[in-house]
Amino acid sequence: MKPVRLPASAVLALPRWALFALAMLYILPGVIGREPWKNDDAASFGVMWTMAHGSWQDWLWPNIVGMSVPQEGPLMFWLGALCIKLFGWLLGDVLAARIATIGVFLLGALSLWYATFNLGRRPEAQPLKLAFGGQPEPDDFGRTLADAALLIYLGCLGFLQHSHETTSEPLLTALLALTLYRSVRYMEKPCWRNAALIGVALGLMTLTRGWVPPAFVLAALFICTRFLAIPAGKALPHLLASLGVAFAVTLPWLVPAFATRPYGQAPLVAWNTWNMAQLALPSLRPLQIFFRDGVWFFWPAWPFALWAAYAWRRQNNLLHIVVPTTFVIVAIAMLLMNPAPEHAQLLMLVPPLAIMAAFGLLTVQRGAINAIDWFSVMVLTLGAAVLWLFWYAQLTGWPPKPAHNVLRLVPGYVPELNWLALLVAIAATLGWFLLVRWRVSRRPSVLWRAVVLSSGGVILIWILWMTLYLPLTNYNKSYATVARQAAAVLPADTDCVASNAGPAQRASFAYFGKLPFNSVDTAQCRVLLWQDYTRGERRDPPGDWALLWEGRRVSERSERFRLFRRTAP
Repeated sequence: MKPVRLPASAVLALPRWALFALAMLYILPGVIGREPWKNDDAASFGVMWTMAHGSWQDWLWPNIVGMSVPQEGPLMFWLGALCIKLFGWLLGDVLAARIATIGVFLLGALSLWYATFNLGRRPEAQPLKLAFGGQPEPDDFGRTLADAALLIYLGCLGFLQHSHETTSEPLLTALLALTLYRSVRYMEKPCWRNAALIGVALGLMTLTRGWVPPAFVLAALFICTRFLAIPAGKALPHLLASLGVAFAVTLPWLVPAFATRPYGQAPLVAWNTWNMAQLALPSLRPLQIFFRDGVWFFWPAWPFALWAAYAWRRQNNLLHIVVPTTFVIVAIAMLLMNPAPEHAQLLMLVPPLAIMAAFGLLTVQRGAINAIDWFSVMVLTLGAAVLWLFWYAQLTGWPPKPAHNVLRLVPGYVPELNWLALLVAIAATLGWFLLVRWRVSRRPSVLWRAVVLSSGGVILIWILWMTLYLPLTNYNKSYATVARQAAAVLPADTDCVASNAGPAQRASFAYFGKLPFNSVDTAQCRVLLWQDYTRGERRDPPGDWALLWEGRRVSERSERFRLFRRTAP
């Protein structure tokens, strides 16, 4: 028996303009005005920037001004480099690269919405008919479920940070959502066209993060066909066709990269080695990471998703249960088989968990919904108040203790007031209080009422951080200042710089400091940028070098950079 009984009043859909405005409020803060931050964000931007200002070989061999980056795949870097070429002259290279991030986010959000909508309007997903009528229409029910899934998707804490980066991880998440949508369409109507479209999505995933995620997704699709009783004689040829289309999609990179060996390198060998390193026997370490990080990473999706698995446990052959549940289980299996799991594996659970959570909302009791609402109101309002307090303290010096606690973390930082950012932060805070007032005073019975405060509060916290604290965060996480310091003492006749710096540091010094790193051979460079750490034994570069400059990011006490000039041939 279906566990759902709803009146038509509970399936009021959000206006399309409201959904679009919410999506823009989510993605634009953290994109505009943000410098490439240390580690993956800066490294990925470095690959895009190298491609945009390099030769055709850089498009086949992802690298950061000569440093090979064999991990992942080139697709996200292609998109960012293309945006730099198209819009860099107008917006600057950093913001232009992040246009690709915005497009990727919108692709994932739309795919998730339509996947949930198609699942929600199916006959077996409809709530029980009421004795005197008044149950919702299928399309209205599907739209409301899709709105709820999107709100949960936007509220997931783990997705928040990664969705604003220039890395391949948000693109992988978006393509997984697209694959979910195409899979739903295929399960509704198994045909060659839908199988081919699944293959396109899988091929794009391969160009994004290698062939391991698409391989597990293809396994998930096969498992779904078994639960949904699609004849094996039809499903297997279709899935093989999907595999063939996916392989064809990757050929425009695989063939030229193999045939031309850009810069004398073999990018496919290193790329395949990285893919193989993601597969091993299951171990306890990935499981520990899953439970340790998953509690906050998947909030607020996982409580509702678990409840959906329990509430719909007797209907284990329904499309809206089989597809998201299978994708979640297969994604967990992929995580457990990775000896060094990353957040990219966790992100693969976010879209199917959001869909499961939307169906879990249907059966959650009013008391539980109210408890979640009050928890969201208290925690997120307190978090916003703390952000406002510490921002005011670091700007004015009062209260003195919060001001001291903030500024001691970033010595040398001079607080600044940006009136436009302040107005945006004030507007977001007022909008939050209006949302809470609407939720408390109206007590709407609409389905997505349980997650609107969670998602709205997360967006509020992110807006406050990316407006009030953006200059401080750029100062703390960017290498721009130290890169310009090194550039100021660089000898005028320098035409080549050797370095042992990591990917993020190399990208930042190349972009902000314009250091001419050698892209092929550094043995003959007369200048060396040396990265080491102050803790432990001092490491000096081998050879005869004279120190020109020494510096570090003020917020990083252990990391150190030194610029040397060769003293002997």
